[in-house]
Amino acid sequence: MMADIEYFLSKPYWIIDILPKQVPADACGQYFAIEKHFMSPPHVDAIYRQFANVLLKLNCYDDIIVLERNDESWIENPAPNALELMVLERKPLFVVLKHLQSMLSITGDDHYMTLYGPNDKVFDLIKSIASSEGLYVWKP
Repeated sequence: MMADIEYFLSKPYWIIDILPKQVPADACGQYFAIEKHFMSPPHVDAIYRQFANVLLKLNCYDDIIVLERNDESWIENPAPNALELMVLERKPLFVVLKHLQSMLSITGDDHYMTLYGPNDKVFDLIKSIASSEGLYVWKP
């Protein structure tokens, strides 16, 4: 499975985020202050709840294989409450969509997930699910 992770990390990627597009480096505004605000409770808890819901909904469409980055054990189709707990505890995760040939990663300390290598059909599915949770998908 580690070879699969390396494979996906080399693919094009998209961001699943609370913001509708990347904030330009020269943007006016208070990006870092607002990012800090969103990364504190209770806001960060709500964001990670959205991430958990996206993964749970995706697991309705495909088998998922989850690796906690600080662990060596892969879990195929973890129980919904176990997957939810991993996400809500903000554990850094790799989540491989087994038959849809894509991968998502969560670092545990950001307000976004990263999606690697989806084809158009998978991208549309993930974009719809993310949208249902109030999240946006964009290309950096």
